[in-house]
Amino acid sequence: MSELEVVRIGIVSVSDRASTGVYEDQGLPALNAWLTSALHNPIEFVERLIPDEQARISATLIELVDAGCSLVLTTGGTGPALRDVTPEATLAVAHKEMPGFGEQMRQISLKFVPTAILSRQCAAIRDKALILNLPGQPKAIKETLEGLRSESGQSLVPGVFAAVPYCIDLIGGPYLQTRGEVCKAFRPKSAIRPGTLD
Repeated sequence: MSELEVVRIGIVSVSDRASTGVYEDQGLPALNAWLTSALHNPIEFVERLIPDEQARISATLIELVDAGCSLVLTTGGTGPALRDVTPEATLAVAHKEMPGFGEQMRQISLKFVPTAILSRQCAAIRDKALILNLPGQPKAIKETLEGLRSESGQSLVPGVFAAVPYCIDLIGGPYLQTRGEVCKAFRPKSAIRPGTLD
């Protein structure tokens, strides 16, 4: 089996109230737990808890990409409220927009609530990093990353994370190997490395 590459992942919780201690942040623990359960790779997490300020969010994303994060996940700030500016901050530092991720996240959330059409999650590439804006609630984070399964475990709606490893391959990042029981990565056969856990 080929050696597992270490991956550095930035996780960012965007919340005025959590960042000032009004309540305990739930986004960072949810992201950490899900990614740890989904990947075989050793992970170096770089965590940030910041307020809903566009310039601060953009600066944080640039900082994490410059620090070598191949993947940056944000949670919070994607609704229509006046203080929700995470997508704007993300697109301001993007070199490429990846609209399919946001489209699929809304498709998953629409299975649960009609207000999913109010969410503005987006994704972008900056340098050799993929940045994903996720919903704010831990349950919704898991659903959008992992997708929906039937009671027998069959995939009903693919989660967005299934496409993340191949996307990171294409932009020159580390080879991510997922745990199939949580979320199976999809790669074309020609992109699967011999001796890996795919």
